[in-house]
Amino acid sequence: MRSYPELRLFKVKCTRNIKALIKRNMEHNRHWENVGCGFEGVEDIIRLEGWSQSRRVIILRKKIKNKDIGVLQQEKLSDQSKQLTFHFAEIDNKTSAYEHAVLVTNLEDEIFTLAHHYRDRGDSENNFDELKNQWGWCGYTTQDLKRCKIIGKFIALIYDWWNIFTRLVDPNCHREAVTSRPQLLNATGKLTEHGRQKVLTITSTHAKTEKIAKTLTVISRFFKSLQETAEQLTSPVILKRIIETAFRKFFEKRNDPPSVVLSAPA
Repeated sequence: MRSYPELRLFKVKCTRNIKALIKRNMEHNRHWENVGCGFEGVEDIIRLEGWSQSRRVIILRKKIKNKDIGVLQQEKLSDQSKQLTFHFAEIDNKTSAYEHAVLVTNLEDEIFTLAHHYRDRGDSENNFDELKNQWGWCGYTTQDLKRCKIIGKFIALIYDWWNIFTRLVDPNCHREAVTSRPQLLNATGKLTEHGRQKVLTITSTHAKTEKIAKTLTVISRFFKSLQETAEQLTSPVILKRIIETAFRKFFEKRNDPPSVVLSAPA
């Protein structure tokens, strides 16, 4: 049976030899290709200590805005291991500064494709990082596999529900729990009863209270409209409407756009 080589694409640490590699490519005025998302790339070959052979590397760089240079200067002073601490690059307001990343690969694709592959890999890994560090999908202390699976499924289910809810709030981007939970959950509630009617008043304690209140009002109207027609709709149809509304950004190019669109109150 024919065996195929293992395909690899990963990022290497910014060691002394990697810094020298970046310096050499910066000083020799190499042709940097546009690889998307504000990054430029160039290809080179290097053999680091412990490697049995030379390997292909892709050097990526992204120009840093002037407003961010002051922050990077502070990082440079506080941590000398940062990527931008090159002895040949003194950062000031007149300097064109770049952030760098070096990828090692045995793939034969062009630089643009490799940079796109690595960004896709990072996007997929971000979801697992959020699940582990922001939702507690790690750190199980029991050796009972059945209980671990049950808790893992509960966390994944709540994670999905929360993502659908935040997509109703903002359909244009994914919002991590570390920022979305304080915005949408930090609130106090007061229950009042008058004329056999109960009213629950929720007051947000977040700094962006006014914006959050408008957003939650829109979502409340949407769910109220579903509640009014819930008797005529089946559960799969209701779920379909919620999904189409939450992820309407991805349905824009379809011939059958979502039937319900949220709009902010005037």
